[in-house]
Parts: sequence; C-alpha cells; structure tokens
Amino acid sequence: MHPINVSLVEKLIQEQFPEWAHLEVKPVKFSGHDNRTFHLGDEMSVRLPSEAAYAPQVEKENKWLPILSKELSLPISTPVAKGDPSEA
Repeated sequence: MHPINVSLVEKLIQEQFPEWAHLEVKPVKFSGHDNRTFHLGDEMSVRLPSEAAYAPQVEKENKWLPILSKELSLPISTPVAKGDPSEA
C-alpha cells in the first residue's frame, strides 16, 4: 500500500472526483486505526482503509449508513461517493 497522506488523497480526488479537486485536503486531528480520515473542504471527509484487510468495511458502510440515517433519531454521516482502488 502507498503511504496515506494529503498528496495521495489529492491525487485520488483529482482522478476520480475532479469536481471536488478545488477543495482543500487536510488531515483530521485524530484519525482511527482502521481508516485514515481527511477533511475535504469544509463539509466533507475522505476515509481510506489503513490496511487491505479493512477494505470490506467500506462496502458495509456504503450499504448501511444511508439506511440507518433514515431510521435513527440522531444525525449520522452518509456517503456521497465511493472511489475505487487506484495506482495513484
């Protein structure tokens, strides 16, 4: 795996979501163990699995978060896009 840093996230955004390439990428202050998280502009975030073993969680989150967001009484984040593995 490539080191997960701002440069990698910027390349992935440029490749896969050029409509958001103008937004600033900044690391979050505290990132988790399973994912590395970055701010994308002021309203979005980018989460990348820290190891290949954590990649299946992405599919689960993309399936369940939109469903749960409609059923829970508190707001939760929902995915707006899902990228693909890249050689970036």
